[in-house]
Amino acid sequence: MTFVARPPEAEIDQAPPAESAVINDGFFPDIEPARVREAARIPTSITPARLRAAILGAIMSVEIDLRTWAKDRMAEGCATLAAVPAPQLDGQSVQSIRYNRAIALFTKAELIERHRDFDTTAAGSNQADELEVSIGELRRDAMHAIRDILGTTRTTVDLI
Repeated sequence: MTFVARPPEAEIDQAPPAESAVINDGFFPDIEPARVREAARIPTSITPARLRAAILGAIMSVEIDLRTWAKDRMAEGCATLAAVPAPQLDGQSVQSIRYNRAIALFTKAELIERHRDFDTTAAGSNQADELEVSIGELRRDAMHAIRDILGTTRTTVDLI
């Protein structure tokens, strides 16, 4: 005899709840959590509430760096980031692609930093050390996207 467990009929037809867009300030585009999940490979084990909080944190971080730049573009008559003159790739403004990339990367970095699981064994300690490198690389790539939007160099060199 074979036993197959099945969820109740009511659960079979239910799709996972859709995550609503994070509404941005009007100049920068709204952020779709599903797109962030896909772009940054964020698993569904991260709850929608945690993902939303991390996206909001990323938006606030990026806004600090782009505040003056955005004001200058609005003063030039560009009502949205998509309206800023820029080359197009895959039917989108390069600037919009860069912005979404920065948001996804900062979101992933925060989630790894805040929600990592490790134990007190040597293996757990090594895993945490590996994540530190990943967090730094995610933040670096996000800053590269921001600097590309600003049109500034990615490297700062000081003479000592």
